[in-house]
Amino acid sequence: MPEARCPGGELGAFIILSLVTLIPAVVVVTSGNIVRSALSLIPTFLGVTGLYILLHAEFVAGIQILIYAGAITVLILFVIMLTQGGSGVRIRQINEQVPLGAMAAVWLGFLILLVVFRTPWQIDATSVPQYNVSSVGTAFLTDYMLIFEVTSLVLLVSLIGAIIIARREE
Repeated sequence: MPEARCPGGELGAFIILSLVTLIPAVVVVTSGNIVRSALSLIPTFLGVTGLYILLHAEFVAGIQILIYAGAITVLILFVIMLTQGGSGVRIRQINEQVPLGAMAAVWLGFLILLVVFRTPWQIDATSVPQYNVSSVGTAFLTDYMLIFEVTSLVLLVSLIGAIIIARREE
């Protein structure tokens, strides 16, 4: 028997998860407190996890929670605290690139809307790729092995750099 689908329910879940993702993402970018920015990443990552679940990519959603909402957020907070970025001292920062960044954001938004409205969205069930533990694991250990290892090295180097900077300040 075919699975009964409720497009209105999926649309509602998508809208809620989009808001759960986008509102904290705006806080990450606009907050003057770096600790608040780092903590705002957690609901952003969890919203992305919900979007993965809507796409029936449960394994990727689980990895999203473990890696990003857990490990990366803790690493960011650890680096902030290690470098005394979370001391609470407010420093006025002036950035002359705000108009250029705003203009780039408006153009990017325009291009995204252009693509969304010009794309034919009729997708048949056979063209949707099937993601499961086996296919993602195989991709990590074959096609994306170098990217996976380089990412882990970048995280390790950033942690070592934070420790060196913190020791230098003592």
